Amino acid sequence: MINRTIEFDTVLDLCQSRRRRIVLALFADQQRSLTVNDLIKAIVKHDHHESITEVSAEVLTQIGIELKHAHIPRMEEAGVIEYNSKRKLAEPTDQFDQLQPYLSAIINADPALEFPIEL
Repeated sequence: MINRTIEFDTVLDLCQSRRRRIVLALFADQQRSLTVNDLIKAIVKHDHHESITEVSAEVLTQIGIELKHAHIPRMEEAGVIEYNSKRKLAEPTDQFDQLQPYLSAIINADPALEFPIEL
């Protein structure tokens, strides 16, 4: 993979969505590959303040669709994650490290987001 410098505007674009901020914060906290189910679980926990077993299948499906069709492709396009659709596994790239200082500042400034984001 070609290592390129992440643009500040790209960082702001990635952090524009609350759900994407949750996912990026989770990657920053966990520092490892995560499944789509892990990402859904974190979003449910922080958006709905419930466990994954307490929300409807409809809510889980909607979050999964948003992840697969909007958030994951955008993060992959920016080069901060690689996604294996067969394994439903997202992995932070070396470029994700460039995002971390900006991400920390943005997460700390978000009054609705508590860091660290945990599973």
